[in-house]
Amino acid sequence: MTIEARLAELGISLPAAPNPVANYVPYIVSGNLLLISGQIAKAADGTIVTGALGRDVSLEDGQAAARLCALNILAQASAALGSLDRIGQVLRLTGFVNAAPEFTDHPKVVNGASDLMVDVLGDKGRHTRAAVGVSGLPMNSAVEVDAIIAIAG
Repeated sequence: MTIEARLAELGISLPAAPNPVANYVPYIVSGNLLLISGQIAKAADGTIVTGALGRDVSLEDGQAAARLCALNILAQASAALGSLDRIGQVLRLTGFVNAAPEFTDHPKVVNGASDLMVDVLGDKGRHTRAAVGVSGLPMNSAVEVDAIIAIAG
């Protein structure tokens, strides 16, 4: 089954790959690696899940925000590679969680991104990861996630 067919089976539509909002590129291909810049929790309609976990945003909404970040990562991968079937392995996700000082469930939030990668890509979506709490993110996004992906073959 192709990755696009798996997305359809899951009822998931990829958004258009978001444009950078500052002086950087959305992705770089270097050898067999695809490095994807941090993707914020921006929905296809342009709305952004904003605020700090533990103050403005619930754990469940934070997980949904991380899922949006993962969808944007897949959209960037599709733009970079032409087909998601060229993904060999998601090697690393780094999740940044906009969090109140007392919030400590960063890994649970970033599970929203990790779970989507495995749901869509199967074993190719299993990855190493870091989940980091921060005091703020661009555009007050609740979550930002970047990725390193190995390109197949």
